[in-house]
Amino acid sequence: MTNQIHEEVRERYAEAALKVLTTPNAACCDEPGIGPALYSALERDELPDAAVMASLGCGNPTAVAELRPGERVLDLGSGGGIDVLLSARRVGPSGHAIGLDMTDEMLELARRNAAEAHATNVEFLKGTIEEIPLPAGSVDVVISNCVINLAADKAAVFREIARVLRPGGRVGVSDIVAEDSLSVDERAARGSLVGCIAGALSIGEYATGLASAGLTDVVITPTHAVADRMHGAIIHARKPDAHTPSD
Repeated sequence: MTNQIHEEVRERYAEAALKVLTTPNAACCDEPGIGPALYSALERDELPDAAVMASLGCGNPTAVAELRPGERVLDLGSGGGIDVLLSARRVGPSGHAIGLDMTDEMLELARRNAAEAHATNVEFLKGTIEEIPLPAGSVDVVISNCVINLAADKAAVFREIARVLRPGGRVGVSDIVAEDSLSVDERAARGSLVGCIAGALSIGEYATGLASAGLTDVVITPTHAVADRMHGAIIHARKPDAHTPSD
């Protein structure tokens, strides 16, 4: 099942990347509540058109992650690179922005966009978000934009986020969540997996999953509706500091 989900997602996003790579000014998403309109005009103007047009996100995690100069930030499911490039500007020359994606076509697009933007403090890695190819404790911030809901094993994603964060590191994610009253079958009836609907966790499930992975200070804030009783949301969490005293 995991491989089947990965292949469905990979095919969908490979198609989206190829559309942008081969058709000037073509947006790869026209679903309500998802896409480039969730970024400010100023942010869109900072980036290559192809990075903006390839946005398939449900929010703007760089606006809520409170990135600081010198930090290392990891974007899970980085797609065409819009959030990596925005993050690179915020962390500055002394910082580093890393994008992780499993789709070759998206990685090609992202690297092209980074070169066009003359971004020297970025890199793009191939891999899945269930098995992040980075050492433990190697990043200050994990961001993601409407990708965790696509994961085949969300508990593994949450564990990997906790693993790669340094003590005191933080999470600033945009994702789609369901109201707790909505069953799994009801979520599936509202949209497809690759459309970011069917695989969404409920608000309670999301909070429990992050906490079970050892993350604290979990706050989930719905921001806008994407379907009946389903919302784009901002998710914050933190990895406990290594020096936090025990009781």
